[in-house]
Amino acid sequence: MLPLVVGTPLLGVGLYQQVQASAQSWLDEGLEDTALTLAGQIDTRGGEPRIEISATMDRALRFDRQDDVFYLVLAPNGEVLQGDAGLVDLQPRPAPQPAGKSWYGDVKLRDRALRLVQLGHDCGGGRQCQILAAETLHKRDALQREIVTLVMLNGAGLALLLALAGWWAIRQGLSPLTELSAELEHRDLHRLTPLDASLPRELVPLQAAFNRLFERLARAAGAQREFLADAAHQLRTPLTSLQTEIELAMLEPHDQRADPMLQRLRHRVMRSARLAQQLLSLARAEDRSMDVHQRIDLRDIATETGQDWAHRSLPSGVDLGFELAEAPAIGHAFLLRELLENLIHNAVSYAGSGARITVRCGTSPEGPWLEVEDNGPGIPPSERAAAMQRFRRGSTASGSGSGLGLAIAADIASRHGGQLELLDAQAGPGLRARLSLPPVPPSS
Repeated sequence: MLPLVVGTPLLGVGLYQQVQASAQSWLDEGLEDTALTLAGQIDTRGGEPRIEISATMDRALRFDRQDDVFYLVLAPNGEVLQGDAGLVDLQPRPAPQPAGKSWYGDVKLRDRALRLVQLGHDCGGGRQCQILAAETLHKRDALQREIVTLVMLNGAGLALLLALAGWWAIRQGLSPLTELSAELEHRDLHRLTPLDASLPRELVPLQAAFNRLFERLARAAGAQREFLADAAHQLRTPLTSLQTEIELAMLEPHDQRADPMLQRLRHRVMRSARLAQQLLSLARAEDRSMDVHQRIDLRDIATETGQDWAHRSLPSGVDLGFELAEAPAIGHAFLLRELLENLIHNAVSYAGSGARITVRCGTSPEGPWLEVEDNGPGIPPSERAAAMQRFRRGSTASGSGSGLGLAIAADIASRHGGQLELLDAQAGPGLRARLSLPPVPPSS
């Protein structure tokens, strides 16, 4: 736009000057025709130049619908032969012209602006008569205003047309890039498939560079998942064995003073085993090969998880209840059980003794849902987004958790195209973790 803004006025000025010069030339030629007509009336046969102009010719020479026309014919000695003698007082007074030569210029006659042409004419004997033809500037001024108006209107129209054409061309040219940007905005480590948009050849190298980058990221992410899964798997067996050995040691005769130490050691091993299990769950949640488009029912998943928890020892006074309704959904049953397992474990760990924990599921117009509610201390609203990040815990959290449970649940929810929200409990203090999944498409 900058060249357009700067260049259009400059081109307009140049065009105005050219058109103005052409129009001035045409009008000057008309004025010179008057002078040539007068030159043709000069009679030099008697040795002294003479000229006689009839009244009819005088009116014809002076006729103009807009301007006043003046003329004057001077003998070689400066004597007035015919016309308006007042023209001898022109300011500035032009110099005599050789025979056949003309001079054009702007002059003034008693503060009146005129356009003048002075023609030299051979009057015999090597002498030159001077013929002056002048007119006022009304039609020249009107023509100048008209030229300025037309040039400005055409320049503005051309600038607007060029601006619109440039805007359209730029928008059309950048449209593929805009679509590519929108596609890249939705990419993450879980979606690194190659770009296959139809792009102009100038953007093909850019798309190829992105695809190579996605390929490297996919390899790096795959290596990271494999490392997490392998490390977690390798840790689970020795940790389980260690926990068993500690429990057997506590059953054997031993110095009772070692009980607190054995209890702490058992607690640490259980925590490490839980962390290994969570790391394995995290790797599974990020595994793109798992099919998350199976038809399932969240009520069945909650029921199975509830049966698992029924065989576990809960902290003193913890009441784990279920309010379940049919909730058909699309997803992967194992991953959703991992999600619910983490939510329940989180509630049991942080709600404290005497807590009341309720698992619910159902279907709303927006889609199926699953939630775990407790009446514990909860998480302040300002910290809930951070609590769903890996290895982050709320400021009010107690216990010895690793800060991975909610992060794993959020990853699994995202993997299913759903959303995990941390909300206030429905009644009183506490936290309600709610999973919302997309609606189930109708059966084909």
